[in-house]
Amino acid sequence: MFSLTIPVYRNESSIPHLLELLEDLNRGMGGDLEVVFVVDGSPDRSLELLAAALPQAKFTSQLIVLSRNFGAFSAITAGLASARGSLLAIMAADLQEPPELILEIRRKLESQHYDVVVGTRLRRADPLPTRLASAIFWKLYRSIVQRDVPRGGVDVFGCTSEFRAHLLALPERNTTLVGLVFWLGFRRGEVSYSRKPRQHGRSAWSFPRKFRYLLDSTFAFSDLPVRVMSGIGILGIVLSLLLGCIVLYAKWDRDIPVPGYAATALLIVFFGGLNSLGLGLLGEYMWRTFENTKGRPHYIVALKHEFSRERQTVWNETPYSKTDA
Repeated sequence: MFSLTIPVYRNESSIPHLLELLEDLNRGMGGDLEVVFVVDGSPDRSLELLAAALPQAKFTSQLIVLSRNFGAFSAITAGLASARGSLLAIMAADLQEPPELILEIRRKLESQHYDVVVGTRLRRADPLPTRLASAIFWKLYRSIVQRDVPRGGVDVFGCTSEFRAHLLALPERNTTLVGLVFWLGFRRGEVSYSRKPRQHGRSAWSFPRKFRYLLDSTFAFSDLPVRVMSGIGILGIVLSLLLGCIVLYAKWDRDIPVPGYAATALLIVFFGGLNSLGLGLLGEYMWRTFENTKGRPHYIVALKHEFSRERQTVWNETPYSKTDA
């Protein structure tokens, strides 16, 4: 069985077309496709449409409903944990990745030369502002976080069940899935593709989400902020020594009417801002360390459906766990 995990959030308009493509994909795989849909607290009718259509689908599927919106990373983790295939992959529900990409990923994994295969974007049929923002984002990501990430970024990957086990064994929070995939290493392959234009709905991948993603990646996989602060601190010491020499010379030459005023003001402004920046960076690392010590789950499964290929429906209900606000 080959398992495909699809996180679902605000994808109501693309669900019918997605199910049609999955039917074709299942036929191309000889009928051994399992699709794990994870509804990540989607506020639209995505859950309703999937619950109505999957009992009649010709492929094996699971429908997992999270108790609220936990984010794409947690939704994908929930799907990978529940998937039963020996080979696995993830795909977005917006249909911007061609289904042929999944077939190529499977072929590479079946060759047994790779433990994980990532989809690398050669080009993307998106508006110019979107392409420009994406290019800047992945340029910063490669420069700050991980240099071996492809230039066009990674949204899709497939892996073996052994690689999946190592990935799910990493319990850290406020991290990124792509970062963990490349951090794990193993035998990695690539499949190039062209990203299709978006035909359904609007992307939830807003600028604030991208910025948070970059911050999480930086603090989770790089010590660059701390090293930059150290460099700025050393530079500040050198500048303060130079400024002190200038002030002493000016005092001896009687060019400063109020002794010590200029030097005091400059030093307070410079080192006050430097201290605030340093405390902020250290606070980011401390907050992430604190989050990892809480022991809260990455997600909570509220309900779960399983639909077999023979259209026999099995209902599994996971108790809904509440936490205090």
